[in-house]
Amino acid sequence: MEGVDFYIHGYQELEVFGATVRITTSHVCLAIVMIALIIFAIVANRRIKKADYKKAPSGFLNVLELLIETLDKLVYDNMGRVLAPKFCNYIGAIFMLILTCNLSGLFGLRPPTADYGITLPLALITFVMIQYQGIKWQKMGKLKGLFEPIFLFFPVNVISEFATPISLSLRLFANILSGTMMMALIYGLLPTVAVLIWPAALHAYLDVFAGALQAYVFAMLTMVFIANAAEVEN
Repeated sequence: MEGVDFYIHGYQELEVFGATVRITTSHVCLAIVMIALIIFAIVANRRIKKADYKKAPSGFLNVLELLIETLDKLVYDNMGRVLAPKFCNYIGAIFMLILTCNLSGLFGLRPPTADYGITLPLALITFVMIQYQGIKWQKMGKLKGLFEPIFLFFPVNVISEFATPISLSLRLFANILSGTMMMALIYGLLPTVAVLIWPAALHAYLDVFAGALQAYVFAMLTMVFIANAAEVEN
């Protein structure tokens, strides 16, 4: 469609073990997001180390404290006191990564999560954790559960297990991609004057609200699936 840019571009081709790999917009934007998160982590770490524990936190440290307390409470409420300490860091990292990727559209980037090559690996990591925790805590009960309530349900249960990463990745990918395409159509088809005024409300919904919601849903489902697989009594 003439005049519409969906922000999908190839920048460089590399030869890796005989295969041609193309550096695309998604790779560049993901690298920018990762650099931003690393800088944020370094700054936060230094501010915490320099903080005076005798004084009440203020400003940036207040934001960090609120973020960490909210995250800890969310993980403990959904995973319990046994699993929560093991997964607070992972849930926090994946939530911050997905949220930052989703919000990157506000700064003129193409959200990396609008690429299925980004969302599928994230879902596969969660899938591996689900299976590992299930085997770790249930042992043979995990395998036995595939044959319940009767043996004939084995194929259905197996499909259900492998449907988890597909549904996780597609939900995130489809929601962010649709928002990216809508904004591209608006910027490409509307007159310049209209673009300066009207899209602000759509950015608020498609980038901020939908982006934050999808990051929350992905993190929430990750916690619920892992806790259900482990079936640990708290």
